Amino acid sequence: MDFKKFLPWIIAAVLIIGIYSWVKGINNTAVTLNQTVEQSWGDVQTAYQRRNDLIGNLVNTVKGAADFEKSTLTAVIEARAKATSVKIDPANITPEQLAEFNKAQSGVSSSLSRLLVTVEAYPDLKANQNFLKLQDELASTENQILTARTRFNEAVKPYNSHIKTFPNSLFAGMFGFKEKAYFNAVEGADKPVEVKF
Repeated sequence: MDFKKFLPWIIAAVLIIGIYSWVKGINNTAVTLNQTVEQSWGDVQTAYQRRNDLIGNLVNTVKGAADFEKSTLTAVIEARAKATSVKIDPANITPEQLAEFNKAQSGVSSSLSRLLVTVEAYPDLKANQNFLKLQDELASTENQILTARTRFNEAVKPYNSHIKTFPNSLFAGMFGFKEKAYFNAVEGADKPVEVKF
């Protein structure tokens, strides 16, 4: 038996198996990193959901103050409803979707801040234990949101790096992997806060 006759076939088979393993590795790593991004997105949504649930309890507690400004409560309720209506598919997060989500959540934060400032004029409400507990839980939740958003960005970075580096970028598009968007600061966050006394 002549070994040289089969050498080209053996080399071709080794090359095919090697290329298959390499491409499979690119795909499987992208799948794993994508799952991490989706899990991180779920954590972001959970943190925002917790805030929305607390806002509902806070609004009900504040409603008990008979002469409390209805327009302030309405603004919080409307912002919360708008924020919960923005849906994002974690498998296909675009910068535009993330910007819309961020804008809606910023509206909640803004109206919530106005509500908490308005409460200062109501000593009975400020002394209400339920209100104080909800206020503390909201502050804790805001920290959880920040942490979840940071972890989301940390999960997006290796995913984007993996699918954008050459030669992975040649195959990532064929397998349907697209670049994910990062959470950015809310528009205007780079400007100093104006404090008035």
